[in-house]
Amino acid sequence: MLETRSKWLARATLVVAGITALRLLVLAFSKADIFVDEAQYWLWGQNLDFGYYSKPPLIAWVIHATTELGGADSAFWIRVSAPIFHGATALILGALTARVFGKSAAVWVAVSYVTLPIVALGSLVISTDTIMAPFFAAGLLFYFRNLSEKRTTDALIAGVMIGLAFMSKYAGIYFFLGAGLAAIFLPHHRPSLKNTVALLAAFFLVISPNLIWNLGHELTTVDHTMDNIGWLRADGEGPVLHLRAFLEFFSTQFVVMGPILLFALLRSGWRPDREIAPLLLFSLPIIGLVCVQALLSKAYGNWAFAAFLAGTVAAIAWIARRRLLWLWVSLAINGALTVAVPAVAILGEKIMVDGRPILLRNMGRDEISEEILALARQIQPAAIVASDRDILADLFLTGRNQEFPIRAIPAKGRPRNYYEQNFPLDARTDETILYIGKAAPSECAGPEALPAAVIETQGTAYENMSLRAYVVFAECF
Repeated sequence: MLETRSKWLARATLVVAGITALRLLVLAFSKADIFVDEAQYWLWGQNLDFGYYSKPPLIAWVIHATTELGGADSAFWIRVSAPIFHGATALILGALTARVFGKSAAVWVAVSYVTLPIVALGSLVISTDTIMAPFFAAGLLFYFRNLSEKRTTDALIAGVMIGLAFMSKYAGIYFFLGAGLAAIFLPHHRPSLKNTVALLAAFFLVISPNLIWNLGHELTTVDHTMDNIGWLRADGEGPVLHLRAFLEFFSTQFVVMGPILLFALLRSGWRPDREIAPLLLFSLPIIGLVCVQALLSKAYGNWAFAAFLAGTVAAIAWIARRRLLWLWVSLAINGALTVAVPAVAILGEKIMVDGRPILLRNMGRDEISEEILALARQIQPAAIVASDRDILADLFLTGRNQEFPIRAIPAKGRPRNYYEQNFPLDARTDETILYIGKAAPSECAGPEALPAAVIETQGTAYENMSLRAYVVFAECF
């Protein structure tokens, strides 16, 4: 039954807080090692800046704050903000719903968002989507408030929030895609010139440190983004269509958002209601753009995440006016997945798929790093060098209290990752180096380049890699 009382916020908070508390408990018992991206974000947090190789800085600042608060660089304190940020997002979207559609659907939106499958997963890892979510949602809330009440203060706050969303993930820029389309096609959704200028001024003020950082670092983030998009750098006459990648991405969205909600979101785009139409323009074009990206190159399942903020509100509003039973069915399906995700986090080492643990990509990373560090303590090299980004990421985290510098192979040309950009080997040629790779450095290859150790990777995230440790001189690099 739809919530009809004015106390929707209290009820929504009770449900969202309960789910968030359970997720924090799961984090404390999670068996999933810190993944390569999470380890990289942690390292960024040890070197605070206004920008990084591939992302804006806010995730690093948040991790720095939580690990300082907890007094530990453990997996729990690195990830602890994730469920809290998603819980806050759920309540902000509830507030947006109460404003646009009335209080009757606000609880449904808050509970539906916090039980989205992608949110269930995103609450147990730390990612830029998670950090972006509450700021993007708050930007939507204050933007819609500004449209109805015309207050410049709301426009300024909306600009700040979208600026913070952008500082969390560059996908925050999608807000202006939705706002622009709404202004073009929906006359009742056009802010005044004064409020538009106020919003843009606040936005650019917030993101200016990152813009300046990028200009001072040869637009490295732009280069990385073009690498990810792929087809922009494609050789030949033009991009090649990847129908399979498109179908994989599109079908994945039914799991990411949940089948009922995604169907409702897509269906609501056909002759949309007047109140739903603006929200659809903040959602469907994002999904469409990422579908095109998948067709031309590749797209990961979370790349359209920003669409599900306004999209959840639109989907619930559409269902509530037509098929109330669907809300319960959707909640049952997504709720089951919400329960399954933490079960995997805790028991994933024992859950087998095709004879392999379902959490394999998060298993054994710290163990391999500990083995490498133990070997270094025996050899006493001037530095540990690795060619693989995954190995470097966990070595920095696991070896944070070790005396050995950890370095990347110096880049030949443009750096390919954060480690080559900021931690390249810079040593005297006569220094001994412990090199971790699949084979000896090509400059030192030969009969004499025998591995000091072969690292057993079976049953770990690296099991498809042949890792060997070589003792070489720095001149090899």
